[in-house]
Amino acid sequence: MLKLTQVHTDISGMQIIHNVSLEIKQGEFVALLGSNGAGKTTMFRTIAGVLKPNTGSIEFNGTPIHRLPVHRIVEQGLVLCPQGRQLFPHLTVEKNLRLGAYPLRGNKIRIQKNLDRVYELFPILKERSQQQAGTFSGGEQQMLAIARALMSEPQMLLLDEPSVGLAPLIVQQMADVISNINHEMDTTIFLSEQNANMALNITDRGYVLESGACVLSGDCNQLKNDEMVRKAYIGA
Repeated sequence: MLKLTQVHTDISGMQIIHNVSLEIKQGEFVALLGSNGAGKTTMFRTIAGVLKPNTGSIEFNGTPIHRLPVHRIVEQGLVLCPQGRQLFPHLTVEKNLRLGAYPLRGNKIRIQKNLDRVYELFPILKERSQQQAGTFSGGEQQMLAIARALMSEPQMLLLDEPSVGLAPLIVQQMADVISNINHEMDTTIFLSEQNANMALNITDRGYVLESGACVLSGDCNQLKNDEMVRKAYIGA
């Protein structure tokens, strides 16, 4: 479904992503592990079209997307839920969600169907649909950010650091919800996380990014038992 081939990305003349190649198949749940500053967000922004790679190619469902504008990539079914949530704090929950459905504009039936679906997934959003998003807690805002991303019916969801700043109990709840999106909604997920323990407990396999380069990959059991991963990311 997603294929990166020798991707390099510079920001202000500094190379952040170095020669990254990877593949994700339809239906998979894949982790991208790395410390703060490893380049995970830059890589996700490059895949989503916010940044353009200097060299290399990115394909989604066999179609090159690395020169397409962001909205065209979203329309093809690849959606980024960004780090920091980036909600519209003064708008209501429902208005934030409807903005996520912009690619479906004009199709009121599908938009309402998607609203009902995310309200079922996150009941608190339905209960507080007319409340301003900025009044929500961090965990509630993360739920809203994920729900907004789902409103455009993505085939693949890029989740960038969804557990940042959340209490351990909320992190576990978030992990359960994300797993449900993958398994029950048949959405392919690429999950960027510093919390390697959480990520490796719910994903199928993963890649490890260090200084912008993929230095390791494997299934989750392999990565959990890798000495470098345990020391650097799990603390064991």
